[in-house]
Amino acid sequence: MKRAILVLFALINLHVVTIGQHTVAREWNEVLLEAIRNDFARPTVHARNLFHSSAAMYDAWAAYDESAETYILGKVIGDYFCSFSGVATPVDIEEARNQALSYACYRLISHRFAASPGVDSTQALADSLMDHLNYDRDYSSLQYWNDDPRALGNYIAKCYIEFGLQDGSNEANDYENEYYGPVNATLLPENSGNPNISDPNRWQPLSLDEFIDQSGNSIPGFTPTFLSPEWGNVIPFALSADDMTSYQRSGDTYNVYHDPGEPSIHVEGDSALSSEYEWGFSMVSVWSAHLDPADSVKIDISPGAIGKNDSYPQATVDYDQFYNYFEGGDISTGHALNPITNLPYDSNVVLRGDYTRVLAEFWADGPDSETPPGHWFTLLNYVTDHPALVKKFEGEGDIVDDLEWDIKCYFMLGATMHDAAVTAWGIKGWYDYLRPVSAIRYMADQGQASNPALSSFDPNGLKLRPGYIELIELGDPLAGSQNQHVGKIKLKAWKGPDYIADPETDVAGVGWIRAENWWPYQRPTFVTPPFAGYVSGHSVFSRAAAELLTSITGDPFFPGGMGEFVAKKNEFLVFEDGPSEDVILQWATYRDASDQTSLSRIWGGIHPPVDDVPGRLIGMQIAEDAYNKAQGYFNGVITAHNSVPDEFADEIFVFPNPVLLNQPMSIFLPRQEEPFQVRISDIHGRVIFEQGFESLAKSVVFEVPTEFPGAGFYYVQFLGSNWSNSESVFVGRQ
Repeated sequence: MKRAILVLFALINLHVVTIGQHTVAREWNEVLLEAIRNDFARPTVHARNLFHSSAAMYDAWAAYDESAETYILGKVIGDYFCSFSGVATPVDIEEARNQALSYACYRLISHRFAASPGVDSTQALADSLMDHLNYDRDYSSLQYWNDDPRALGNYIAKCYIEFGLQDGSNEANDYENEYYGPVNATLLPENSGNPNISDPNRWQPLSLDEFIDQSGNSIPGFTPTFLSPEWGNVIPFALSADDMTSYQRSGDTYNVYHDPGEPSIHVEGDSALSSEYEWGFSMVSVWSAHLDPADSVKIDISPGAIGKNDSYPQATVDYDQFYNYFEGGDISTGHALNPITNLPYDSNVVLRGDYTRVLAEFWADGPDSETPPGHWFTLLNYVTDHPALVKKFEGEGDIVDDLEWDIKCYFMLGATMHDAAVTAWGIKGWYDYLRPVSAIRYMADQGQASNPALSSFDPNGLKLRPGYIELIELGDPLAGSQNQHVGKIKLKAWKGPDYIADPETDVAGVGWIRAENWWPYQRPTFVTPPFAGYVSGHSVFSRAAAELLTSITGDPFFPGGMGEFVAKKNEFLVFEDGPSEDVILQWATYRDASDQTSLSRIWGGIHPPVDDVPGRLIGMQIAEDAYNKAQGYFNGVITAHNSVPDEFADEIFVFPNPVLLNQPMSIFLPRQEEPFQVRISDIHGRVIFEQGFESLAKSVVFEVPTEFPGAGFYYVQFLGSNWSNSESVFVGRQ
């Protein structure tokens, strides 16, 4: 199987190439990106993983900074408090930071990816980096107040692990949905039409003989469930209560940030009210006709010809003035000059059929996917590595050292991607909007909505557009041997996976197909992402990341005035052969790259315009808020809790839990102000450990021997003069 060659954005043989060539923060970021590629394709989950790992690195850095404030250390986030009494300034701050962030990332990655299908590869990669850094992987102390940065890293990881188990993500149950359920019966895309849909405005599951997710994980006989429809309930970074609307459905809560309002809906029997719905989804089918290099249509894709959108439509009625309905793309006209060279951009003429297919696959991030938020981390790393970049935040002030640059950039981008996921999937879960494959087939089943005098008229159907959407008539090759398909709708579109026997050599091409068999530009084992379309996650992620990179660098342009990616001839495309010649994607600005991402999802058959534009506008707001809040941490404006808040005074934590036989177990008490006793018993009540402790005025961790009789559950009790608490712990075998 061909593998995408990410010439500028991916590092092959990660653990060999990057070690010793970048900061330790960068090396751990690369390990995390590879862990994501080895895991299930879950954009929400991995946006959160990217944020928590980046924030853990930031905490390890900020703990040794005189002016910056930590994010989780000493803070209350949601209902979680991470006590922190500070650390002394070490002799070698850089090494202390490297140790602390390494142990934090190592513990957190090991925890988050323990059930990943690629756990062996991920753990080996994390182990190899620790070994290369000469760090003891078995060191598990949490006693950071002894000024051991390794213990600080372990403690930081502990806080993020515990926070993550109660942040609304339902991590403890593998992120399963708690109450959402689809209203529509499943669509069987291998069959014709969409006879089972009951509400053409709501999301519809797909039933596949074999489902292969965006990361290439195969799950036989699988009907994918909606991924993260309740993600709006996850604790965000900078999203505020003022941004949120809380909705109820069947007594269940859906939190929606930056609510864009209802998408274009289909109103049964009323083609006028449904016109925006029909226009948007039919445009997806029209753009599907652009996916064939054999049509010989050539376009200039240089930054001098496309890009530079200065504004976006604010209402759906204006979308037809923004998108080129029949030719594809949008109304952007390009940049007159490269601001760095002060010269015009060279033309870059390619076959449209190659360009559109490369776009669809490149921005989809598959099949070896680090998911869209991870993809923008690879773009950030590319920008960081560019020799023309000057590492000044906002392009001003002093040049910062490499570690500070990486730490702060990752923290800001991670926070932005996390808020983008919380926002986009909160909207997806509440509005529950369908995908083009469901809508196009549904309308095709109804008939044509253009002319009552013609056959198959139905106001719920597709409008006829000569050359793209037509009726099958007698004598048409699609009429069928018994003329059974006469009167049905046909589309000029990508013909689909049935025309690809060998993806190494075959190209499906574009031709007339029955609309009831329309297929997005995807594999038959994937078809479309397993969650609602509105709003586009790609549009939210990409626009938010583009705005953030602009703010970080103080420049809307890529270093040198242009970013590039090379898709090699007959090597890049995965589920059909191509491109037929080398295609060099180019972007002058980060926003241009983001806009291209959004368009790619329409050409790929994944989103209509109504999913796209609101996502771009929302992403801009998310980036601004996340960037501004992050500055509060960097500048020390957001202060810590210097004492344990009263509501957390009696909380008890056992770490790690579960623990292995013959390994140390730590017990953490945020605050106790009187003598108390610790007692550990087995399930039969037999005491196996007991020790008294004097009054404690600050947070402590102490080691408890784990010489248990055997594996199983044990109870840890804490007994004071007028209080008690308990925690269960599972002890496993080595």
